[in-house]
Amino acid sequence: MPAAKDILGLNSRNQLFVSLNPASSRSFASSKYATKLLLDSKDIPVAKIFGLLATNEDVNDFDWFSLKNNFVIKPTNGSAGKGIVAFKKQLPDGKHWLDVLDKTWSIDDILFHCYDILDGQYSTWGAQHNIIVEERIITHPTIAKYCQKGTPDLRVIVFNSVPVMAMLRLPTEESEGRANLHQGAIGAGVDMTTGVTTHAITGKGKSIQYLPGTKKKLNGIKIPNWKDYLLTAVQAAEAAHLKFSGIDLFISEDRGPLVVELNANPGLSIQLANEAGLRRRLERVADLQVQNPEHGVRIGRSLFATIYADKIISQEGLAVVNPKEKIIVYSDAKERIEVPALLHTGRFRSAISYSLAQDLGLLDPEDLLWFQREKREGMAPVVETTIKIKDRKINTAMVVSKRLNKTKHKMEIGRRDLAGFLIGTSQ
Repeated sequence: MPAAKDILGLNSRNQLFVSLNPASSRSFASSKYATKLLLDSKDIPVAKIFGLLATNEDVNDFDWFSLKNNFVIKPTNGSAGKGIVAFKKQLPDGKHWLDVLDKTWSIDDILFHCYDILDGQYSTWGAQHNIIVEERIITHPTIAKYCQKGTPDLRVIVFNSVPVMAMLRLPTEESEGRANLHQGAIGAGVDMTTGVTTHAITGKGKSIQYLPGTKKKLNGIKIPNWKDYLLTAVQAAEAAHLKFSGIDLFISEDRGPLVVELNANPGLSIQLANEAGLRRRLERVADLQVQNPEHGVRIGRSLFATIYADKIISQEGLAVVNPKEKIIVYSDAKERIEVPALLHTGRFRSAISYSLAQDLGLLDPEDLLWFQREKREGMAPVVETTIKIKDRKINTAMVVSKRLNKTKHKMEIGRRDLAGFLIGTSQ
């Protein structure tokens, strides 16, 4: 578990991070409809809207019978999944609908539920309680098999245009198909580099290994096209000018990431699901100069990898390597170059000599990730690099060291990139 000083609490969240969001940005986050209009205007994908209903007359006049399959009714300013009903199909009689919990609804049931939304029964804030009727997203089959009911989603915490933590939220029977932990859904932490789930918790914060009632493991789930989800999350946060946010996305097979909503004060249970402190991660990226969303994604994936995920995806077991190895490094033009390297478990992040990085074309300004302090060298650039040790290809971030210009080995491989390897003795 993370150290207490690394954990973000409610007061710290509100005072140090939520307060960084402009009032105008928080207003977008508090309205699902405003969010959709904003993101749609920026060409950021969202679910299609069939209607916005503001009065009882709007509800009565809406053509409900035209909705045959896959639609959702939700309050525009609700939270924690309250008031949301997702429907699978219209029944053959043309007068009733079946929701995702297999409950049958008549037209009167739908109308009365909408009246309750307009009366503010499910709303958390605001005085204007409107209704959105939108399409229901069909989940990617890779993820759908872990859902007992309803539609799962992905929560990504974005700070300073860097994705710093993520959680896959899986609805259950207890949550009545809602992907909300407070309602009983499951939260699975996600490794930021690979998109592979690591640990999981119940809505009450208790650790859980298997999907309830099954033998399906909750770790090792691979979210498809992972980088696209991180990129969309950062783009959504930037569109709303949110410095600190939780971005929720649907995982669609045919349409990829779709933004569900923006949260200006996201919950903190994501730390339990990842067994990692959010405060520490936020502080690490607070002062970085992020050039664009792509740059932010590269930083997040470089900084916040987990050894646990590496163990999941390394099925071949531990590979034995020597302290001194010749490894493959790829140039900016994707050329393979063999160089001598020292496997140095005394350092965390790997390092590459300045001269080698220059020869490989890795020092262009747009390739620099950030700067970090190195002993006896001051502030040194960090670059994105691809290396190959034995048969394993690793995308990583390396410190550029002028000290290594004077050594026989031109790279030092730190323990961050040695997960899954057993360091032997020199031959």
